[in-house]
Amino acid sequence: MKKNSNDDIIPSTNWLPAIIDKNSVYHILEKAEEQKRWILLLVLGTKPDFYKQFSLMYWANKLDIPLILVTTGQHYKAPLNHGLKEFSMEPVIDFQIRGNLLEKGSELFYKMGCLAKWFKKKAPKKIILPIPHGDTLSAAITATAWFLSIRQGVAQNEAGLRSMAPDIVKHLNPPFNQNFCENFIQKQWEDRWFVIRNEPYPEQWDTFVCGAGASYFFAPHQINVEHLIRESYPKERIFQVGNSVVDAIKLHKKPEASIFDIYPILDKYDDWIRVDIHRRANLGTRRFFSLVKTVLKLVEDGIPVVWIEMTATRQALLHYGVREKILKLSKENEHFLFTPLWENYGNVIEFWKSGKCLMELTDSGSIQEELNELSETICCTMRFSTDRPESIFDAHSNVLIPPFSEDLMYNLLQYIINSEYIQKTMKKSKKIYGTDVGKRIIEHLIHEMNSNATPFQWTHQALYKLPEEDDDIDYF
Repeated sequence: MKKNSNDDIIPSTNWLPAIIDKNSVYHILEKAEEQKRWILLLVLGTKPDFYKQFSLMYWANKLDIPLILVTTGQHYKAPLNHGLKEFSMEPVIDFQIRGNLLEKGSELFYKMGCLAKWFKKKAPKKIILPIPHGDTLSAAITATAWFLSIRQGVAQNEAGLRSMAPDIVKHLNPPFNQNFCENFIQKQWEDRWFVIRNEPYPEQWDTFVCGAGASYFFAPHQINVEHLIRESYPKERIFQVGNSVVDAIKLHKKPEASIFDIYPILDKYDDWIRVDIHRRANLGTRRFFSLVKTVLKLVEDGIPVVWIEMTATRQALLHYGVREKILKLSKENEHFLFTPLWENYGNVIEFWKSGKCLMELTDSGSIQEELNELSETICCTMRFSTDRPESIFDAHSNVLIPPFSEDLMYNLLQYIINSEYIQKTMKKSKKIYGTDVGKRIIEHLIHEMNSNATPFQWTHQALYKLPEEDDDIDYF
């Protein structure tokens, strides 16, 4: 092993200071004291949080509940941060975290813990309840920091996401002909599924850790409720509310420029396949090249493809030395559009609803939810498992296309493209994620406030419904 005197085992940190509008924070503290209400601390981490958390802000403001908007600041560059502007979200606190998973996690843990202790000092009797979202790093670290700093749980929006796979995924045996494809899809919709926790990484870790530090669980679907009850979380703190992404679809602003003005070629062809790849598990050599070869084979067949270059996509294409080839093919083939990330969420919704997009070929989580709500575009998920299995076995609006091999993926996609029955079934799927989800979440929390509940309870309080005790001991 080579030694390098400049190779520090533990490098020094160079954190940016948190940006805090203290006047706004004090004003909200005063408002909460006057109203005898809790303060909701709405936490925003990555790009999907901006629109999935928006309806909670919308309904908290509408129902006059004190709310502080916090961003981790990790998506600080355009176009990733555009959702803040698009949804008129103005965070009062910006932690300005940067770096890789370890660096972001460490920095957020420290800063969020300091914030919790500051609130405890300034308003020792006031309940400030963080609401992080889903299976993000910000959810895991917010819950951990808050719990260990002041012994209080959070409220997890989109709780109980547990990755599952259909039994049929264990039997990927060629030939991958029409009979195999038909059977593979039908068994996803109709047969048994099993829990498999290792993907997506690190999102499955994030959601479990957040759950361990949560006091309230807002679950999108009955399967999420069942997971949480099986894991012994308290039934009375689990609420099936739907998924707040449906509110974002309803409440988002119409973009100033149409996607068909930004990319006029989209209007020339019908039945586009829109591709986005960004999951870490799909960026390894075997899977990534299976994905890339499948997409390029569809292009060779003359099928219109628009491929969105996510940040992770770009890194992988550069790492494997194939980005220039993709760019060249995009210039040579009018029906192959290779674009940067679309800035406006409204443009994505516009394209899905336009009738021009046949399919989203994705490894995203939230897109599986969104395309259940939007029936014009079908969803094909490039994973072996999914933490939104209900979109498949309950709704039938989604199917798994495992990145096992180019042969498997290509044949499954061709079967779907040519199957009127499969497309019709997926487009007529039932909607499973509710309505006015943000309103339901805020109303549940108002009920908790009015009933003098506390987010954390000692066992003797939980079992015997004893009142909260004065607890001024500084354990920490």
